[in-house]
Amino acid sequence: MSKRKRLPKWFATTLPTGTARVRYLETSSNVHEHGLHTVCEEAKCPNVHDCWGRGTATFMVAGEVCTRGCRFCAVGTVKAPPALDPHEPDELAEAVARMGLNHAVITVVNRDDLPDGGASHYRDCILAVSQRSPEVGLELLCSDLDGNLNALAALLDDLPLRVFAHNVECVPRLDSVVRDPRASFEQSLAILREARRLRPDIRIKSSIMVGIGETDEEVTQAMHMLREAGVSMITLGQYLQPGDRHLPVDRFPEPAQFRRWDLEAREMGFDAVASGPLVRSSYRAGLLWEESRGGQPVLLGGQT
Repeated sequence: MSKRKRLPKWFATTLPTGTARVRYLETSSNVHEHGLHTVCEEAKCPNVHDCWGRGTATFMVAGEVCTRGCRFCAVGTVKAPPALDPHEPDELAEAVARMGLNHAVITVVNRDDLPDGGASHYRDCILAVSQRSPEVGLELLCSDLDGNLNALAALLDDLPLRVFAHNVECVPRLDSVVRDPRASFEQSLAILREARRLRPDIRIKSSIMVGIGETDEEVTQAMHMLREAGVSMITLGQYLQPGDRHLPVDRFPEPAQFRRWDLEAREMGFDAVASGPLVRSSYRAGLLWEESRGGQPVLLGGQT
């Protein structure tokens, strides 16, 4: 078994201060007092203080286990997950309302066991949150729905979203190494392209992990492919190995390389970019959405 690589010095994080600290503590109190579950804590995201201090949180719906076994992901894998919880949409709406958020990201596990990949349940969750908290901006980080474009159309029909996101995760060459055999860069592109066609009024977003065997040039090419598919928002971040059974880290690109990718993405015409070692797909999601509408670029703690 190979020894894990040490984290470089640029992985240090800072705690929020002032108003951001007050907001973080209020959000944390609501989460723990009411027994809420967020991806932010369960995935041990290094940016939890930052995002909660800005009124953004990420929730995972449709269960705690996935029907796929991607080699980068810490979520458990089973062939036959438990049935969907019919109370989940209302419980999610209650959680978002209690936390006092201004932007919520709803992410999902893959549900290949369901005819529509879970699309109708994801729709119910988004609608319940919107009805309870219409002032909260909503972002859906969706699965590829096993390539089911009809399910995607039913999901997105007049859905109150700011952002539809789906992550390609890695460059095309590494699909078979990194992702489950049922996933592919091409299938993900098809979902993103169709989402853009169906809903030209919302932002389309994707994310790439680096440090898993790609070259710098392959990242640039993957960004071109995403832009051509109609993706207007992109995040790039460093892969970190969740456990011993997961894919090892291949390299740690320096912050300067992330800055180069940031500049390249902007030159390609992406409306909003977050590129840095600590960036995750939902990093500062609310601010990134504001940037896509002409706001200030998202700052990455001295990395840009």
